[in-house]
Amino acid sequence: MSQSEIRHDWTLTEVDQLFNQPFNDLMFQAQMVHRQHFNPNEVQVSTLLSIKTGACPEDCKYCPQSARNKTGLQKEQLLEVAKVIKAAEHAKSVGSTRFCMGAAWSNPRDRDMPIVLDMVRKVRGMGMETCMTLGMLTAAQAQQLSDAGLDYYNHNLDTSPEFYDQIITTRTYQDRLNTIDYVRNSGMKVCSGGIIGMGEKAQDRYGLLKALANLEQHPDSVPINMLVKVKGTPLENVEDLEHFEFIRTIATARIMMPKSHVRLSAGREKMNEQMQAMCFLAGANSIFYGCKLLTTSNPEESSDVQLFKKLGINTERGREYSDEAFEASLIDAMKLSSQDNMFYEAT
Repeated sequence: MSQSEIRHDWTLTEVDQLFNQPFNDLMFQAQMVHRQHFNPNEVQVSTLLSIKTGACPEDCKYCPQSARNKTGLQKEQLLEVAKVIKAAEHAKSVGSTRFCMGAAWSNPRDRDMPIVLDMVRKVRGMGMETCMTLGMLTAAQAQQLSDAGLDYYNHNLDTSPEFYDQIITTRTYQDRLNTIDYVRNSGMKVCSGGIIGMGEKAQDRYGLLKALANLEQHPDSVPINMLVKVKGTPLENVEDLEHFEFIRTIATARIMMPKSHVRLSAGREKMNEQMQAMCFLAGANSIFYGCKLLTTSNPEESSDVQLFKKLGINTERGREYSDEAFEASLIDAMKLSSQDNMFYEAT
C-alpha cells in the first residue's frame, strides 16, 4: 500500500496495528502522508457560533445542551440574523476563513429554515466559507441548504457503532449515516468526526476511525474532539484520556483519510502548546478560533496566533483574502484579544 492510497475497506485489525505501531513510526508515517496532500505549515481556521442554545431533546451523555442533562445552561432561542452577521464579521476580522453555525436541535423545523437559509446566504456573501450543524436532515432540507450556498454540513458519528448506544439512545447510528448521505448527495461537503475520552475502549476509537474512513467518500473535514467534561452530564466524572492516545488518534486519522482536513477541535483548552504542536505534527491542519465552542471554552484567537508564530504556521486563506489583507487580519487578531470575552458575552 502506498502511504497515501485512498481506501474504504479498512478492517479493525489493520486500524489496531496502524494505531499501535511505535510512536515515532506512526508520527513519521502521518507526517509523510500529510506532506503529500497539504502544506505542512498551514492550518485552516474556523469560528463556531451557537445560533440556538440548549433544550435539545436528544440524550447525548456528553452534551450540556441536552434538556435531559441538568447543567444549568440557559436556553436561548434562534439568534437574529443581524447578530449572526455581527459575529461573522468579528470572526473574519481575526483571521477565520470559515464560519460555522450550530443549533441545538434534533432536526430543524420547517418554520426555522427560511431564517437559517438567510444566515447562510449573508455569511457566504461576506466571502467566508459556511458550515452548519443543525442535527438530522431530510433529503429536502439538505438540498435547500445546498441551494442557499452552504459549503459544509457537520454531522458527527461521535463514536464506534458498538459503543454508540452507551452514549446516545434517541437517534440511531443509521440516522447519522442517512444525514451524511443526504448532505453528500445534495452537493455539500461533509464534516464528520467524533469524540474520544468518553469512557470508550481503545477498540471503539479504532471503530470510529474505521467507520469514517470506510464511508463511500471520506469526509472533507474530520473533527477529532477530546471530551470536555461538564458538570451535570453523565460523563462529568469519566476518567481522563491519556494524551498520547489522543495524538495517536489524530495521526491514524491522517493516514486513513489522507485528503481530509483533520480538525483539532473540542478539548484544546486543556492542551498545552507542546501537545497541540504534536497534534499538528501528527497531521491536524484545522482548528476552531475563538474563546467559545458552542457552550464550552476554547483558547482565545491571540493565543493561537502566538502559537502559530512559534511553530512557523500560516493559516489557509479564504476566498476573498489577498496577501496583504490576510496578514493584516492576523495582526488584528493580536490587538483584539482583550475584547473577545466582552464580544461573545454580548452575542
